[in-house]
Amino acid sequence: MVDPKKSYEAVVEQVRKRVSGKEEVLKLMFISIVANGHALLEGVPGVAKTTMSKAMSDAIQADFGRVQGTADLEFKDIVGYAYVDSNHQVQVKRGPIFTNILLIDELNRAPQRTASALLEALEERQVTLGDSTIPLKQPFIAFATQNPLNVEGTIPIPKVLADRFLMRIEVGYPSIDEEVEMLKIKDRPVESKVERVLSINEILEMQRMVSDIKVSEDVLKYITNIVNQTRSDMHVVMGGSPRAEISFLKAGKARAMIEGRNEVNVDDIKKLARPILSHRIVVRSTGGVGVNGIIDGIIATS
Repeated sequence: MVDPKKSYEAVVEQVRKRVSGKEEVLKLMFISIVANGHALLEGVPGVAKTTMSKAMSDAIQADFGRVQGTADLEFKDIVGYAYVDSNHQVQVKRGPIFTNILLIDELNRAPQRTASALLEALEERQVTLGDSTIPLKQPFIAFATQNPLNVEGTIPIPKVLADRFLMRIEVGYPSIDEEVEMLKIKDRPVESKVERVLSINEILEMQRMVSDIKVSEDVLKYITNIVNQTRSDMHVVMGGSPRAEISFLKAGKARAMIEGRNEVNVDDIKKLARPILSHRIVVRSTGGVGVNGIIDGIIATS
């Protein structure tokens, strides 16, 4: 049987051949994979969002697809399209979404209509082309990168789409030591090869193992209390949905599992609060309090 803790450590060791630091980011990305959820990676250009996604994909020998978000991106550029060939037969040209790990780079540069068309794929892990409904590969995990909204050319993704992502992971600038290590990695004459340390079947096995992790009644009440407080906060226009509570449950179990525990604790939920809630909450523009400030305040008083 696969050991989730050792598997996680082995994957991170391989990713470090390409990336320095980012310990918490890598942990949250791996949690997303074993929790069978999608993740938004938000940060300025050049902080290794794409590199981390590709290296993690290589470490688990997953098929990897990439889509670049642009103002003229169309749904067919992601999913594909149906057409009639010279023999008058309907054929399907599959797009890059037919993969295990899909990186949608700069999703918030894509038109909202195109972004919203991803809902079926993210929620039901299938796509409709013509008259055919086609299931996606197992596992199917989407990592979508976002630039901060003050960067030229970006637009907010619809909240109905953001809610389909298990978590939002902040990818900040590296520390000085991490930048020095990054330069050493880039200065190597030959790029270090990321070796496969997990198989797709082992990932699927870990996804099944997540359901065996225990959650006490107290932790369940803590989750619902936190999410309910986001709905009643005076600075919040829209709080967390029931999907946020489900996300806490799934991600909390995955976090406990890769840390070698068989039960979720309150600390798991606290550590996951920002990633789970920050993209789901809408704050009043006149409130003067940021999303993370509201979340931190709720956690501090719960």
